[in-house]
Amino acid sequence: PIVWGGSMIGYGHYAYKTKSGHAGEWFKVGFSNRKTSLTIYVISGYEREAELMKSLGKYKTGKSCLYVKKLTDIDLDVLRQIVVKSYHWMNETFDK
Repeated sequence: PIVWGGSMIGYGHYAYKTKSGHAGEWFKVGFSNRKTSLTIYVISGYEREAELMKSLGKYKTGKSCLYVKKLTDIDLDVLRQIVVKSYHWMNETFDK
């Protein structure tokens, strides 16, 4: 794990380039303990894990952010599956 941006803990890293030409490096999965919630970053997004998301519990999402008020609000085994699948997908997609 590496601290990114001072408050995010990220695992793995990949290089990216946007359509506008901006390039950078970011983590593959990560988390941050924010004031209002625990934020879990699943960079691959949540769309491909729709079935698992149904049984995750109480949460909100952004594009690649999962917001959880308390860990007791979610099924940690389901979260683990989502994070592991995302990490593997990121490896397959960006580590070619």
